[in-house]
Amino acid sequence: MAIPLMRTFVALAATLTGLLPATAAAAHAPAGTTYHVDCLRGSDTAPGTSSATAWRTLDRASRAYEPGDRLLLRRGRTCTGVLAPTGSGTAAEPISIDAYGKGAKPRIEGGGARAAVLLLNVEGWELRNLDISNTGAPTTTDRRAGLLVRLTDFGTGVHYVVDGVDVHDVNGADFKDPDPSGGILFSVTGSAVPTRFDGVRIEDSTVRRTDRTGIGTSSTWGRRPEHPNGPGTSWEAITGLRIQRNKVYDVGGDGIVVQTAKGALVEHNYVNGFNMRSAGYNAGIWAWNSDDVLYQYNEVTGGHGTLDSMAYDIDGGNNRNVYQYNYSHDNEGGFLLVCNGAGMTTNGNRVRHNISVNDRNTMAPYGVVSVVCAPTTDTQIYANTIVTDRADTALVSSNGPTGVTFRNNIFVGAPSAGSPITDTQSVYENNLYWRTSQPRDLAALTADPLFASASPTTPRDVRLRTGSPALGAGLPIADGLTRDYFGNRIPNPPNLGADQGRQR
Repeated sequence: MAIPLMRTFVALAATLTGLLPATAAAAHAPAGTTYHVDCLRGSDTAPGTSSATAWRTLDRASRAYEPGDRLLLRRGRTCTGVLAPTGSGTAAEPISIDAYGKGAKPRIEGGGARAAVLLLNVEGWELRNLDISNTGAPTTTDRRAGLLVRLTDFGTGVHYVVDGVDVHDVNGADFKDPDPSGGILFSVTGSAVPTRFDGVRIEDSTVRRTDRTGIGTSSTWGRRPEHPNGPGTSWEAITGLRIQRNKVYDVGGDGIVVQTAKGALVEHNYVNGFNMRSAGYNAGIWAWNSDDVLYQYNEVTGGHGTLDSMAYDIDGGNNRNVYQYNYSHDNEGGFLLVCNGAGMTTNGNRVRHNISVNDRNTMAPYGVVSVVCAPTTDTQIYANTIVTDRADTALVSSNGPTGVTFRNNIFVGAPSAGSPITDTQSVYENNLYWRTSQPRDLAALTADPLFASASPTTPRDVRLRTGSPALGAGLPIADGLTRDYFGNRIPNPPNLGADQGRQR
């Protein structure tokens, strides 16, 4: 009896083993249907469910989709018109747009429409590997975008990913908000239902030759005590916003702008060429009416013009925002703007461990660092290295009460005539000054910092040499940071400036 019983157990085990892969596969089978578009050889009468039966036009693809559906565009093809799909996915089962086949990313050319790719009142979408342009007749009235995701009286929209999308050649009119022109835009409009985004990732994408904004968010729900005259009746901040590893070139206005957000992360982005054509005020990377935004490891250059056009900006209604480990160079509008809006609260912001090389702003009351507009409270600017080769710019300039404290920084002016500090209002403590006028700083150090290069053009050029008077001359600051811009461990006491690596 033992042998037949054993054979029964073996047979049963084999049967179960054979069933397990199929059961597991069924449990993990992707939901939804995959559709294909081939704008050269497809047919809109085909089912679209395989590469051999692909649709031909964006109109056919602009249909309702279900959670888990995929829309794939054939590589090496150009599609004209607008892709405006509908339907919503979820974070677990998003609807995705991607590429298939070999060759260049599939291109969508909007031809001057409101947007080449338009997602209106939907959520749970992921877009990857697209090439988007939207060029129409020259205009001063038409708003245009490459990719526009808009929620109007929707409530909270959850889960959006833009990854590896290239947007270029968008010639929209010079409109900023609440309904802007630009490259990659997330916009909230309406006034009936409080509306916001939650969970937006924009990463590894490029924006080139666009008007007006490169990458940006905007909202008509911005009223709160910190911005009592803001739009709407409440503050509906974007949450879970991540803008990372993107490249922005030659944009008419702002490079990357975050509006009405809480807890956003903006890191490892590169902006080269902003405020190129706009008649308004613009900055490289900045926020408006946003709290707890962290900007780090970004590089901004090529800012054009002197009406703002700074690399970075602490603006109206910004609270507890942090700029750290960023690099700014060769911007006509300077390195940093501190500019609170009238009647707004801008409090508790930090600018630390950044490097500015050869930025300038020659129009008073601006400078490399400009402290203007309404005063802020508790703005701390420390452990930065700020050097310029221009004698016709101020290293720091202000036009009234500031609320700003400068501590542990290195300020270096132009080699020949030097560069002034024209700020009599801010607090200065324990900074190093070289080739510049010294403000009221009871612990000032006036000496050559002994940079690695006498004529800096890169971050490594402002590393400190052995014997630098800045070594170990800083005041300890309990901010939780342990590393500097270069990855060096911060000593105690710290060095002055952004380089904490070489010790006496």
